[in-house]
Amino acid sequence: MDAAVEHDTQEQRFHTEVDGHRAEVVYRLDDGVMTLTHTGVPEAIGGRGVAASLTRAALDTARAQGWRVVAQCAYAHDYLQRHREYADLVA
Repeated sequence: MDAAVEHDTQEQRFHTEVDGHRAEVVYRLDDGVMTLTHTGVPEAIGGRGVAASLTRAALDTARAQGWRVVAQCAYAHDYLQRHREYADLVA
């Protein structure tokens, strides 16, 4: 995916726009724990790695900030299972 991922700290989400469609990963931050609550990618842009890029950006931010991660949404949970390099972040 070539689109830039933006981090909106006020809304606690990572988002991008691809071909006019907005995709996002929403989280909640409490006491240094980032809980990934929702991954939303419109069907029109599915299958292009958009969800993976958003999730990777969230996890990389968590690592940089020293936050632990809880994957409450199914996509984030599955991503963490497939990408063991982020296992150290799991709360």
